[in-house]
Amino acid sequence: MNQLLKEMMAHANPSQVAGLSRFFKTGPGQYGEGDKFLGIKVPVTREVVRGCWKEMLPADWQERAVRSDTPFPELEECIRSEYHEVRLAALLTLVEIFKHAKKSPVKPMCVDFYLAHTPFINNWDLVDLSCYPLLGEWLLDKDRSQLYDLARNGRTLWEQRIGIVSTMTFIRHGQITDTFSIADILLHHPHDLIHKAVGWLLREAGKKDKTALEDYLLGPEPDRHAGLDPAPPRYLTMPRTMLRYAIEKFPEAERRAYLAGTILR
Repeated sequence: MNQLLKEMMAHANPSQVAGLSRFFKTGPGQYGEGDKFLGIKVPVTREVVRGCWKEMLPADWQERAVRSDTPFPELEECIRSEYHEVRLAALLTLVEIFKHAKKSPVKPMCVDFYLAHTPFINNWDLVDLSCYPLLGEWLLDKDRSQLYDLARNGRTLWEQRIGIVSTMTFIRHGQITDTFSIADILLHHPHDLIHKAVGWLLREAGKKDKTALEDYLLGPEPDRHAGLDPAPPRYLTMPRTMLRYAIEKFPEAERRAYLAGTILR
């Protein structure tokens, strides 16, 4: 019996389904179209995961790895669930396994499993609660080109969001360059969920180094306005929502000046 799935199904709360469905935009044409909910709030899901995660790594995981079988058969079942909360539980469980694996071979197996299942990481909370404590943490001391590729060539806006949100781990370690570089890739993305994510990560980078964020906002975009003299600063050309998120912690007078477009270098 899949204990994680069993526990999640036992916590279903039909009275919460309609509200969660609205909140995560599951209507026709919305970004979460067709997703299904059990009515389980995130704190309850986290509680279930705390009680189950140790059982989700089977005793024969090494043999499975040699055979190229999934090392996490029960998580495989959960990540493919039609229910949003069960997919979230699978991701949070994977994060727990990764976090406690130290330097064992389980860590890269977690990363491989995560990247192989991005089609099921298909809403902003599933991305934001899993990518930086797992993928971002894994890449902290490694080449980060994978995040640039996700941002630039991601098959879905969720993969692209993974590219930028994973840099939260770097920011928390005082490393903000990748956030600015990946933000440039996504600066003119058409979807507001990317605008919000990029603005959010820029704001977090600015908490570490406000001057660096100001330099980014006031600097010209690479190549986009080549030939214009002077090239316009980024903050005048980026989506309004992205700018609002990025400058949210600025002093009020400064924030208003940015929104009015009167800040110049």
